[in-house]
Formats: sequence, structure tokens, C-alpha cells
Amino acid sequence: MKRIFFFFFLLGAIVGNAQGYEFTTVIDLQASPVISQGRTGTCWSFSSTSFLESEIIRLTGKDIDLSELYTVKKTYPAKMENYIMRQGKAQLSEGGLAHDVLNAVRLHGLVPTEAYSGLVDVGTDRHDHSELIAVLRSVAETYVDNPSGRLSQKWRQVTGKILDVYLGEDVPEFTYNGESYTPQSFLKMTQINPDDYVNLTSFAHQPFYANFILNIPDNWSNGSFYNIPLDEFVAVINGALDKGFTVELDCDVSEKTFSSKHGVAVVPKSKEDTKKSLSEPVPEKAIDQAYRQQEFESYATTDDHLMHITGTLKDQNGKTYYKVKNSWGTDKRRTTYDGYVYFSESYLRLKSISITVHKDALSKELGKKLGL
Repeated sequence: MKRIFFFFFLLGAIVGNAQGYEFTTVIDLQASPVISQGRTGTCWSFSSTSFLESEIIRLTGKDIDLSELYTVKKTYPAKMENYIMRQGKAQLSEGGLAHDVLNAVRLHGLVPTEAYSGLVDVGTDRHDHSELIAVLRSVAETYVDNPSGRLSQKWRQVTGKILDVYLGEDVPEFTYNGESYTPQSFLKMTQINPDDYVNLTSFAHQPFYANFILNIPDNWSNGSFYNIPLDEFVAVINGALDKGFTVELDCDVSEKTFSSKHGVAVVPKSKEDTKKSLSEPVPEKAIDQAYRQQEFESYATTDDHLMHITGTLKDQNGKTYYKVKNSWGTDKRRTTYDGYVYFSESYLRLKSISITVHKDALSKELGKKLGL
């Protein structure tokens, strides 16, 4: 595998959060630098783009900074169509899932950040979509609530113009490393095939080894997921990382025991250990399928955030953690591990909503069960 680095337990570097945790790196797969999504709800694009960047490294050895905002721009017209054609009875927000990125890539290709940054204001280096989403919602509601009772066909043109103003005009052709590309020819160069990726989840209210539409708010595009038992779900993640494949993750980060500042995400066995768990290892709950389902169906677990799993670690007690890349920047006041958060296995089992991974990362047995 090209430019993919593994650091195994006996040779791993020891890192800690200066408060009691001591971590030893086990697997560390190459990923692009941590950046910030700014004041936007586009973690789905930032994390999935990071995932694709690691895939390009794995496939070609090339380290390419892809544009997150090109994908965002190409996704908003589909969101607007979904909302308007459902007469306002649908989700219209900044949120999304990994398959939204793959759908946009399939239809519209890829471009590098240097060709399309999504930043149009001079001197601005921080994304802020608060005004953009407010304008899009207002436009969508205007067309839905048209007093004439007939939908004007101008909404597509208006949406396109708004996106041009806030994110920049399209780049049908561009130059990268001295060569000319279109978004589709650039996609071909990266060797990414959107159809090579599968979405997996684990919930007991649907049959295992079949696919279904996961009913969560950000699944506005009605994407389907293969459903597998929880132990196999975790085994897929472990097996992928062992083989050199990183993993895209949709998860819940609303818990008090998820902390970007402390760099850890855990599930303490005792509530009394909530605060303590952020600074040192504590006993954790054993998470089974039934408890995971209970937390999901009670809204205790929701799809708050998408992130990118790039490796594993062990703490001083030998417990496994997952190295998860965030998109909230690397400000030392907000993060301990340069923008990464270390998920305990208990947290991963309980708070993961779904994953996206290359189909070659699956075992032959599971691939056969899923008909892949």
C-alpha cells in the first residue's frame, strides 16, 4: 500500500492528554491535515472529503487537497428540489451524510481546493454559511407558499445564482499541477469510484444482512444502509483499519463524555465518573445490541456529527480507542490531540450511527451475506 503508515503497539509512540490518559499508537493511517468547517453544518462534506483524500493516497499515492465546498454547492440544488417538490414537508438544513458526497461526486466529479475554495469574500479564510442557509430557506418557502397555487419554474435558476454569490461560480475547467482538467477528468485521475463504497449500520428494528432506509433527519436523500449485527459492525471497522482502509463515521457527539477539548469520548459505567472520565480512564459500560437500540429509539443517540476514523490506540490499561479526525480545527484551546478525538470501543459501539467504507475492506464472508 502506497504511503500508508502503520505503527504497531510495540513500536508506537506514547501520547497523553497531560491529565492521566496515556495512549500508545497501534494503527495510524495517513490522512490530510485537520481543518475547520467554520460556522457551517457541513461536517458531512468535510469528513467525507477527508475520507476520500485518504482513499486517493491509498489508491494512487497522491496527496490531494480536495474541495469540500464544491460538493456542498452541488448538493444544495438537490436539497432544494427535495424540499420544494415535497411542498415543504421535508428537511432543509445544512446537514447531510456520506452518501450525499458520493452522489455529488458521481454526478459532478471532484475538484481541488486550489480551484474551488468556496470562499468569495476578499480576505476571508473562514467558512460561514449562516446567511446562505437563511436565504435558501426563505427562497424555498417562498416558492412552496406561492399564493397562486402553481410552482414557478424559476426556483432552480434562483438557487443557482444564490450559490454562485455565496460559494463562487462553477469551474468547468481548471489547471492542477500544470495539467488541464474538468471535474470529471479530475475524478478519473484520482481513481475514486463512488460505486465502490458501502454504507453500514446496526439496528435491531430491521432485518440483518439486508438494506433499508435509515430514518434519521439528515438522511434527506433517503440513502440506504446495509444492516449488520453490532459485533460484526465493529469487526468491519477493525478489519478495515487492519487492511489499511480508513472509515467514514456518522455518530452522536452530544454526550458530556464526548470532549474535543480533552480529546476523548467514553461511556463511564457510573454517572459519578462523568467528569473524571475526561481526564483519566474509568470503568465503562458494556454495550450490547439491545442497549444500543434502546438509546437510539429514545433519542439519546442521534446523528449529530460526521467524522473520519484513521487508526487505533491503546491506553495504559490496554483498552482500545479509535483515532477519529474531527473538522473543528486545531486550536489548542479546543483540542488536545491536534483536532483528533479518541473514541473508546464502548463509545464507538453505542454512539456510531453508521459507517462508510470501501467494499474491499469487507470480509469475503460478509460481502457474500450482503450480496456484494
